[in-house]
Amino acid sequence: MYVVINGGGKIGAYLANVLLKSGNEVAVIEQNRRTADRLSVELTGRYLIIHGDGCDSKFQEDAGIRHADVFVATTGQDDSNLVSCEIAQRVFSVPRCIARVNSPKNMRIFHEVGIESVSSTTLIANMIEEEALMGSVSVVSSLTHGNVALSEVTVPRMRYHSNADGVLARDIPMPDGSLIVAVDTADDVEVVRHDTVLHPGDKAVVVADTEALDRVRALFKGL
Repeated sequence: MYVVINGGGKIGAYLANVLLKSGNEVAVIEQNRRTADRLSVELTGRYLIIHGDGCDSKFQEDAGIRHADVFVATTGQDDSNLVSCEIAQRVFSVPRCIARVNSPKNMRIFHEVGIESVSSTTLIANMIEEEALMGSVSVVSSLTHGNVALSEVTVPRMRYHSNADGVLARDIPMPDGSLIVAVDTADDVEVVRHDTVLHPGDKAVVVADTEALDRVRALFKGL
């Protein structure tokens, strides 16, 4: 998996190390020259260090954003994390964007624009590693038993439905062997009903045969 990280500070460096040790490819965009130089000798594995502003599409492109599976913003500035994620998501259509949120009051802003937001570095690493194990860029957690998986699938920004109005859960053509059973929003978790609407950033709780998970992933990416 190829992951682009905006921010090479303590959190970005830690995350890069974790991902590289797991066999992933990583690119880090870092604005501070000294920090970028330090990372270039400290990291081991298949990585790329870009000295530049992660909020600039040019530097994202230099980092190989066009073939990235995940973009993660880890700087200490929420506004920078938001802008860089929006560029990765809207300009380069990166399948999954995750942002570190430093101020809890800003969590809702990220949710409203369909960007996953977390405050724990360890959680970010676990989320990315789990998706690699699941072979999916949108399954954020799963509990398997036999051939059945219970997964949370994050609704991305949609290309064929209104992001403002959302999409009715009943109108999503789920693959055979899968079913949306609940929706986790920023405010509540509710069992799916006939009028349940999903918006970008919501998490659809899906029960599925393990062999159907890749089809579920592809379906949500193509909404």
